[in-house]
Amino acid sequence: MHKFAFIIHPLDASYVARKFPVAKYLPASLVEKLLLWLPPLKTSYITGVRSPHAETEGWFISCPLTSRQMVSLPEELVLDHIIRAGRLAEKLGAEIVGLGAMTSVVGDAGITIARHLNIPVTTGNSYTVATALEGTRKAAELMGIDLTRAQTLVVGATGAIGAVCARILARECPSLTLVARNEQRLENLARRIVKDTGADVRVSRNLKEALRRADVVLTVTSAAEAVIEPEDLKPGAVVCDVARPRDVSRRVAEERDDVLVIEGGVVEVPGEVDFHFNFGYPPGLAYACMAETMILALEGRLENFTLGRELTVEQVDEISRLARKHGFRLAGLRSFERPMPEEKIEAIRRRAEEKAACN
Repeated sequence: MHKFAFIIHPLDASYVARKFPVAKYLPASLVEKLLLWLPPLKTSYITGVRSPHAETEGWFISCPLTSRQMVSLPEELVLDHIIRAGRLAEKLGAEIVGLGAMTSVVGDAGITIARHLNIPVTTGNSYTVATALEGTRKAAELMGIDLTRAQTLVVGATGAIGAVCARILARECPSLTLVARNEQRLENLARRIVKDTGADVRVSRNLKEALRRADVVLTVTSAAEAVIEPEDLKPGAVVCDVARPRDVSRRVAEERDDVLVIEGGVVEVPGEVDFHFNFGYPPGLAYACMAETMILALEGRLENFTLGRELTVEQVDEISRLARKHGFRLAGLRSFERPMPEEKIEAIRRRAEEKAACN
């Protein structure tokens, strides 16, 4: 049996209380200062991951920095914390390690971390892309949106996940708009997609304006705070939020009953997996990035599978094939950590049609 580890971190100071209850009585600023002095921690031992072909076990390793600290502290300091977490994984016996949430974003998206470890590293982004696109297609279908006629928007399009999502979506969505902060990289990506697919690809510097026109949005920025608010979205829009921390404000769920927001990359793990740690999902469910590490351990593919910011369509196809082989599958549609049954989606669709009729 090949074993794996997966590096996690508190998204904000409130998450620290899940491991250290006393933290909920302390101000967030003090919690973050204390985190700087903590070494990486073995958070739990994961058991019961079993496919028809193999089984695996592993560890959650906590890198004690919040998302805000990941993007605001000096990059060298943050990478040092992540590398120390990877070395703990090595000592425990892991043969491959996955990078979760912001640990897969900082620096050069895992390349430097891999150079400092003696075991392979994967960000999990290839399987995250595969499941996000599968969920987006399903959600659009249920909302009555024809992707071949829809205005589709990718937010954070020059990141590792955003770029390959845009390249794959352009094959299905002839009208595609891209938004990102780096204008030169955005223009380069758009030219590449037009050359490869012939799609009508536009770039925008105005996120709010692009959101108001979009029927389908796939968002995957590395922002530490939400970038999409209730007033930004068109009635009937579908939004797939792949980012962690979320790009979509929780206010959208509270104030907009006419748009469908789904989470990207939540999957059912085969076997009787027990994470021995509550990261917010029901038993048996995991983020796709976690699942990619498990899939590679099950398959014995102990290699740097997904690293850096240049994901390929071939990587996405390969991890999708291995996921199907080992019994991983999309965990239905979920929104803000809750299941989204089809009857609720139908109600959202009807509400959107009512609003459209009134306008």
